[in-house]
Amino acid sequence: MDIRVRKIYEAEFALEDIREIFREALPTGLDEREAEQLTAGIARVDAIIRELKEGKGNPIKYVDDKIELRTREEEYININPIQSGGRLTPEARKALIAYGDGYSVCDKCPNGRLDKIRKPPVAEFHAELADFVGMDEVRVVPGARRGFQAVASALLDKGDLVLVSDLAHYTEFLAVEIAGGIVNEVPSTEKDIITGDAVADKIERVKEATGKLPKLIIIEHFDYLFGNEHDVYGVGKIAKEYGIPFLYNGAYSVGMVPVNGKKIGADFIVGSGHKGMAAVAPSGILATTDEWAPKVFRSSQMVGDVTGRRFENKEPEMMGCTLMGGTVLSMMASFPKVKERVKCWDEEVKKSNYFIREFLRIEGNKVSSEYPRKHTLSKVDTRDSFDKIAKTHKRRGFFLSDELKRRGIVGEFAGSTRVWKLNTYGMGWNKIRYLGEAFIEIAAKYALPVE
Repeated sequence: MDIRVRKIYEAEFALEDIREIFREALPTGLDEREAEQLTAGIARVDAIIRELKEGKGNPIKYVDDKIELRTREEEYININPIQSGGRLTPEARKALIAYGDGYSVCDKCPNGRLDKIRKPPVAEFHAELADFVGMDEVRVVPGARRGFQAVASALLDKGDLVLVSDLAHYTEFLAVEIAGGIVNEVPSTEKDIITGDAVADKIERVKEATGKLPKLIIIEHFDYLFGNEHDVYGVGKIAKEYGIPFLYNGAYSVGMVPVNGKKIGADFIVGSGHKGMAAVAPSGILATTDEWAPKVFRSSQMVGDVTGRRFENKEPEMMGCTLMGGTVLSMMASFPKVKERVKCWDEEVKKSNYFIREFLRIEGNKVSSEYPRKHTLSKVDTRDSFDKIAKTHKRRGFFLSDELKRRGIVGEFAGSTRVWKLNTYGMGWNKIRYLGEAFIEIAAKYALPVE
């Protein structure tokens, strides 16, 4: 624990208390009591800053009496497989402070449509976002899962067939189920890769068995189980040949990897804000082409039988407006850096492979994902190394978590020494090297052979 990290939080909280004085005051200015509170609050901030400079004082542990302070991004290296791409930029954290109120983006809403708001520039952001993923139109949604759900709702009738990968995320299944569709899985290869040929073969099998074609194909660029790269370009080609719409699942690519939907051959792009775009959860995007936009972003046609009311400016699949307040503003604030960081994807993969090579120097360590790595998310197998230690250690599998935490590393599956996942995305080379050295140091401590 670094006392200075805790003091930074304490200072921020103290400033928020000062801010609250102005939020409670009249617009004409502070009264005598409020002015005294302001003076006392500033003095408190000064005292905290003094302790911050000196690295002294008592560390705070809670936001309030029940919510613990979260300092893992400041005090540790976090290798959690799902958290690295959603780590907020400083700009996003500032936006969250300024726009955290529930309907803060609605101060100047012209017609009840989130994507039409110009102050803050939400409409402009939508246009830039569509261009960013190589599509024509886009909407922000509460997570990738809501993107799947919107497409399934718009395209499927009861009993319609949908192809997904045998490595598909459960939310793809749920989206199809809610719409009344039926999932058919495309089998991956022995190396856990989905190919365009496998999709074509599954289409033919479905056609032969049912007499009809699938209504939708959903395939991920990189899956959540292994972080393996799948043949989305091949899938896009096959989808076009059969005339079946293709939903590209970019939950682990959009915001980290360069993505161009039209070049891929996708009809829909779904991305995750909190997995890959340095945004607050739950957030994501759904992008499509001019061909499909009128269907998935259709306007409401429902009419009230008593009032005659209509809501033609609302989009049923979006349930009206989607992301408000701090969620959408965090995505917007991070976007300039997100656009730049996708250009560095090759460097991120290079760092991922460097770490895995170091990790594999420990005898018995294996990587279950494709190797060399093409992503920063990796599934590793330590049953023939660290798990051997766990079998006789008094802390069992938690010994590895303990050793890592002593070295300032968190985020692995606590207590797991068999098969587990980690992610190196966004780490500088100094952290990558430190991470590799830490695992080798732990192996040496327990007499595990290292090359």
